[in-house]
Amino acid sequence: MQITTIKTPRVVPKEAPHLIDFLDQVLPALSERTIVAITSKLVAICEDRVVAAKSVSKDSLIEQEADRWLPRSLSRYDIVLTIKKNRLIPTAGIDESNSGGFYVLWPTDAQASANQIRAYLQKRFKLHEVGVIITDSTTAPLRTGTTGICLAHSGFNALRNYIDTPDLFDRPLKVTKANLAEGLAAAAVLAMGEGNESTPLAVMTDVPTIEFQDREPNAEELAELTIDPDDDLYAPLLKSAPWQVK
Repeated sequence: MQITTIKTPRVVPKEAPHLIDFLDQVLPALSERTIVAITSKLVAICEDRVVAAKSVSKDSLIEQEADRWLPRSLSRYDIVLTIKKNRLIPTAGIDESNSGGFYVLWPTDAQASANQIRAYLQKRFKLHEVGVIITDSTTAPLRTGTTGICLAHSGFNALRNYIDTPDLFDRPLKVTKANLAEGLAAAAVLAMGEGNESTPLAVMTDVPTIEFQDREPNAEELAELTIDPDDDLYAPLLKSAPWQVK
């Protein structure tokens, strides 16, 4: 797999161009079977999903954006842990880095944004097999550091199902489904960086095991990517926490 990051001009909140106009300026020519990774921060800033930090309490903004949250007092690091769009993430995804005094929220509808970008890429470059992932980064329980995650994808099957296929010793696999979108996001964010690299885009080619789709993911495919808390492997932890709800 080849990952080529794209260095761009700095994108400033409240001064950012429309996302498609920005992509017109910075994207190179693309070929078939390419996946474009784009950070959620770039998408959000171009969609004006920003709030001046001096104008609002961060905690009130987190509670507005989160589906569930834990009181800040429960964290030894003074961080609000939340669930947003069925994902466990700190501060409802709200970020202050590389934003010049603004809180940057998640895109309003990351899936709709991914679909729009894929349609634009298909039309501009006359492609049939092209994918998009919108990335962010987060922490994982019991592990130090951040890794990339996928907020939305379009143009390819995000899961590879191994259930009922044999392992090396012909033992049928019972539960394994590889989340390709998450793996691609982790690789893309690793290449794009987390600091002042100014590379919020990456072009991924020669990607193995990907089944491209000449369409948006359907509702059934998107539903398969999430798990109800009652059915989750980590349900004993998730359900025992004193979550606050709007």
